[in-house]
Amino acid sequence: MHHFCSSRCLGPLAFNNQAVGEKIQLSEGCRLAKRAGNTFRNGLVFSSRPVGIRERICLRVLENVHKWEGGLRVGFTSLPPTDRNLPLPSMAIPDLNKRPGHWAAPLPESYCQAGSELEFWVSASGSLRCSDKNNRKHQLLTGVNLSKPLWFMIDIYGKVSSIFLLGSRKKRELGTQKSCPAPGPESLTIPDNDYDHSWNPDVSSLSGDGKDGISCLNINIPPGKMCVTCLVREATVTLPCAHQCLCCHCFPKVLLEFGTCPLCQTEIEASSALEQRISV
Repeated sequence: MHHFCSSRCLGPLAFNNQAVGEKIQLSEGCRLAKRAGNTFRNGLVFSSRPVGIRERICLRVLENVHKWEGGLRVGFTSLPPTDRNLPLPSMAIPDLNKRPGHWAAPLPESYCQAGSELEFWVSASGSLRCSDKNNRKHQLLTGVNLSKPLWFMIDIYGKVSSIFLLGSRKKRELGTQKSCPAPGPESLTIPDNDYDHSWNPDVSSLSGDGKDGISCLNINIPPGKMCVTCLVREATVTLPCAHQCLCCHCFPKVLLEFGTCPLCQTEIEASSALEQRISV
């Protein structure tokens, strides 16, 4: 099966199925993550691709186990999931936070009740922030290094035993970009029929003939070298900010529509853009 992404889409987003905690089971196209067994830990998951600055990761908490204390730990890492040694550490805090390139913090427990929907993201200043559907916002920590690509990481910890990845969104001056469902089953079951579809990625514009999109499957890219826009070609264009994150196909589109680096939002000047096109 092929899946097509438009130039206005943030790209498919799911949990990486190669680096998960020992007790994690993935399903629903790697968007539903459940911690199995009689334990409160070994529930780490990571994103299937790097995520951008101010790209809000949207989650729903599905199940709680009330015999345990504590809730989700969320954050970001500059170490690609495919570069990790297995088995993964049992907890994000303190195990991963002690290592360079990891930033994780516990969510308020009020965000971790079954049925809760929440977002978390890293700001342009390197702060880890979160909010819920009531627009309560918290700054969880500061000091996230924005100089390298970042993957989100979630520790399904404590009383939270399963979560569903609703997608992601990013506000722009001309509207909001959203992720699309990752390639997977033809039908993904979003638990609970009262899910607020205002947070659901709009994929109505992605079902065309594919002229403005490309296949997201069956192309092997070296770890950490994938274009962050199309997710299927190798990133060969180095931007003025030093991020090598775009392929030759996506670079002109990103320059035309946004004019900034997808990772750090540094402006791409016209002269620099011309040099990049000549050099690739």
